[in-house]
Amino acid sequence: MRLLLDTHIWVWSQLEPERLSGKVASALGSAENELWLSPISIWELVLLVEKERLAVDHPLDAWIDKAMEEMPTREAPLTHQIALASRAVDLPQQDPADRFLAATAKVMDLTLVTADAQLAEASDISVLRN
Repeated sequence: MRLLLDTHIWVWSQLEPERLSGKVASALGSAENELWLSPISIWELVLLVEKERLAVDHPLDAWIDKAMEEMPTREAPLTHQIALASRAVDLPQQDPADRFLAATAKVMDLTLVTADAQLAEASDISVLRN
């Protein structure tokens, strides 16, 4: 399976792995699955740290490098097609990060791994619920 990690799933996998369901933890640990991460998730992480809503134990760039070493992911591109699709995805809210992640999953035919109930209800993307 080709899995796009929602920002919180990626962060939890590094800081609070106990928050991941057994199904999600198993999927993330399986060599059969490709793990993908959007640059939007990095942007979201930076904002969370800047707003002091999340703390990491190293300078942010070093923390990200370490996280990438511990759980390598492929970088999902942010393309014009994804930008356009972000406005057309079927979501009940207007959160730009969620719209970009859902559009990335749709355009790239990835399964979005999320604990977000609103994202999990999107009808036009494949979702693995936490």
